[in-house]
Amino acid sequence: MHLSNFKKYYFIDEFNPNHLKILDKNISLIWRSKHKPNQKEIIYELAKFCKKNKRSLFISNNIKLAIKLNLDGVYISASNKNFYFNCYKFKKNFKIIGSGHNLKEVNIKKKQKVKEIFISPIFKYKNKHPLGIYKSRLFFEDKSYQKVALGGVDNKNIKLIKLTKFKGIAGISYFKKKGPK
Repeated sequence: MHLSNFKKYYFIDEFNPNHLKILDKNISLIWRSKHKPNQKEIIYELAKFCKKNKRSLFISNNIKLAIKLNLDGVYISASNKNFYFNCYKFKKNFKIIGSGHNLKEVNIKKKQKVKEIFISPIFKYKNKHPLGIYKSRLFFEDKSYQKVALGGVDNKNIKLIKLTKFKGIAGISYFKKKGPK
């Protein structure tokens, strides 16, 4: 796969401008603070930072705030099964992205009009049982959405992902250090 079309998404839960400045500009950020309540002041600062540095920013499960801040889109987690956001009017390039761990969750994401679905986990990490490249082929038959690999991605197995029909990668630890250039 050509590297310029390969998308990269980095899940963050804290705003560290020094770390974000050294990352490749093609890495999109997804604000997802699971253990903290939405901290609007930090999100406002992050949005200003991203606009200034021409970086894409998505916010997890908060479509109203994403529209209000004129963000690039919203990330719908696998646990979010709501359809209420289908009634909003979006700007032209507003993207709805999300994740799914199995075919049932992927079908829910398609009904939620998600255009890029993060298939997870592809590789083993922590105590998760991975799908692997072979089993993830089941998702490639459906061409109505783009597939992004999530879970266990590292420098060793990213070459395998690039040989498949995945359009990108998403993660946390892969980008935690300086990040790929």
